[in-house]
Amino acid sequence: MPSSTPLSIDQKRSNYFSKHNLLWLVFTVLVFSTLVKLGFWQISRALEKEQRLAQIDKLSAKKPISLSQVLTLSNNGSSLNKINDFPVYIEGSFDEGKVFLLDNQVSKGRLGYRVYQVAETSKHAVLVSLGWIQGSINRQEIPDVSALSGQYKFKGHIRLIEVGIQLVEQVFSQASWPLRVQQIELDKFSALLKRELLPFVIYLDESEKIGFEKNWQPIVMPPEKHRAYAFQWFSLAIAWLLLMLWAKFSISKGDNKNNSKAK
Repeated sequence: MPSSTPLSIDQKRSNYFSKHNLLWLVFTVLVFSTLVKLGFWQISRALEKEQRLAQIDKLSAKKPISLSQVLTLSNNGSSLNKINDFPVYIEGSFDEGKVFLLDNQVSKGRLGYRVYQVAETSKHAVLVSLGWIQGSINRQEIPDVSALSGQYKFKGHIRLIEVGIQLVEQVFSQASWPLRVQQIELDKFSALLKRELLPFVIYLDESEKIGFEKNWQPIVMPPEKHRAYAFQWFSLAIAWLLLMLWAKFSISKGDNKNNSKAK
């Protein structure tokens, strides 16, 4: 059997530092690439917001279309992105007994609710955002809402609802009206009302006299803020890279001094 030659101290030290350098390189590149990707993600979000704002400006010059025309454009709900932000007019009746209050809605530093009711047409039922109302400091108190009742004609804008992350699932087994909700979940609302709702919400136009304070913003975070976040991520990436290079240089410099003393 061939005899194994024991590694010298210099060889062991070389192997150790080679492994150390590899780990340092992988860790540095991993964090750097993650920060850069976050920056480019914010840039892409800014471009998406700019495109949507341009689409909203383009649609604002168009006359509102009927609910039937909206459904035709969306292929009866199979292509909903085509109708997002579209101006629409509708004639329907409201049931004052069924009011949804979307919680934690802030306006000008005031905490309140966004009020929703279902408008019934001859063929469809759609959830309508009637505007914002101020809430009470006492969380146990539900505000007194002057709900709409009867037949109305009004204009609005279509909005597709994105359900965010929920820590606690909403359960409406024993609903009391007006119903305070944490998110708009049309499928659960449909089950509660025993009436299929259209897969979007209509937000009242600002020119409408019915409803409440109309402070809805289609774009919550403007493109400029996304670009500012992108700049921060790119700056962090550069700072991280410079920090790791400085740390590597300092460690290597200290090792060279120790090696010189050892010799």
